[in-house]
Amino acid sequence: MSTSGFFSDLLETIRNRGRGLGERRSGGALPGAARPDFAPLVEALLSGRGEASGIALARRILELWRNAGDEGKADFLLLLGRAYGPRIDRLEAAIEDYRHNPGPSTLAALQRASEPRRQEVMRRLNLAPGGTALLVEMRAFLLKIRAQDPTLPALDADFEHLFVSWFNRGFLVLRRIDWSTPANVLERIIRYEAVHQIHDWDDLRRRLAPADRRLYAFFHPQLVDDPLIFVEVALAGAIPGDIQGVLAEQREQIDPTAATTAVFYSISNCQEGLRGISFGNFLIKQVVEELRRELPNVRTFVTLSPVPGLARWIARVRADEDGDGAFLTPWERTALDALDRPDWYLDQEATRGANAALARACAHYMLKARSREGRVIDPVARFHLGNGARLERINPLGDRSANGLRQSFGVMVNYLYDLDQIEANHEALVTRGEVMASPAVHALLRPPPEPETGTSGGGRFRIGGFGRTRGEGRAKEAQS
Repeated sequence: MSTSGFFSDLLETIRNRGRGLGERRSGGALPGAARPDFAPLVEALLSGRGEASGIALARRILELWRNAGDEGKADFLLLLGRAYGPRIDRLEAAIEDYRHNPGPSTLAALQRASEPRRQEVMRRLNLAPGGTALLVEMRAFLLKIRAQDPTLPALDADFEHLFVSWFNRGFLVLRRIDWSTPANVLERIIRYEAVHQIHDWDDLRRRLAPADRRLYAFFHPQLVDDPLIFVEVALAGAIPGDIQGVLAEQREQIDPTAATTAVFYSISNCQEGLRGISFGNFLIKQVVEELRRELPNVRTFVTLSPVPGLARWIARVRADEDGDGAFLTPWERTALDALDRPDWYLDQEATRGANAALARACAHYMLKARSREGRVIDPVARFHLGNGARLERINPLGDRSANGLRQSFGVMVNYLYDLDQIEANHEALVTRGEVMASPAVHALLRPPPEPETGTSGGGRFRIGGFGRTRGEGRAKEAQS
């Protein structure tokens, strides 16, 4: 027997004994809906010093949690939230020591005393095989019940604190996903797609197999075949204004060497348990670098993005809550009345007027509207603008799907990632609250000229001596 084989057998024996200890303390195997008593197991895990037996205990706790019903799972999280915060007596003593003798050593002692003990419980659970994945699953469950007990938000903060370290950029691996990727990963891509649903395997093939399509994902060494986030990319000759053309079954493909534009048309976070842990900014910037190396002719990097909060905001604007709708002209209010009909987008006359008003409303939504905290309202906008992108273009009826019409009346936008301007754009948003946007988007803030006749969506107005329908003029501005 080799020396390595001997030690492997020895460690496995110790693990098995530790597992047996955990089973005796917990009363053996439990049915799925049972409510195990986690308290003695957690105390043993936290007080133990042996690595092998500690791994066995951690594995046992995680097995029990995974097989428990919702009440049993909640019991465990409530136990951590209520019983495993910092030891108050040690914390008060450390505070007192620091007050009387402030310095590096007493500050370090204060930091150690203030750390909740449940963070060490989580670290030890993470040592078990598959522990990282189960802890991510555990936090996903915690987010569902977070409001049910006042101790759970603090527990959630501890999860997030540890996950920021465990899932930092240095541990992430970028992989390109294509049609030759193993099926178990492709199945997850279908399931996790959160922006434009992948209907079946044929639909997935259309997004992966053609030479002018790319999909990149971040993976973590402890979640080998389970992506954390992925982005779908279309190579194109120009900036697209609608998703229908990008996803069309019979679209005309482009030679990648002839492409000038890379379009990020879908970004999906895959792990609910990692909500709040930012990966997207790193992902986009690294994919840009990958594409620049592979295809030096691609110089323009843009998104084709949804505007998920726009419909709700427009409802408030039309109701004129808090004076939000003061920028709308009477003609635009009339044009927006078409949105009350479910088939409004099929009426060419109504569409011209409604899209003109929608484009201008979207410009105000992005550039002027703010939350009570002073933040940009739209969550997708916050993500891209916070990463230093510029709001480049507003595209009425860019998404005619049921979801697109419901969340934004079909409006989509392009964000431009200009690598030379990313830092300046980010600083403008953070320091001055200024959203960087193209001249075409800023032009949409100006009140439109009144129609020459009538108030319907097909009224005509003049720009520079040329007659043009309002819808045509607004569409030109939005597409410029």
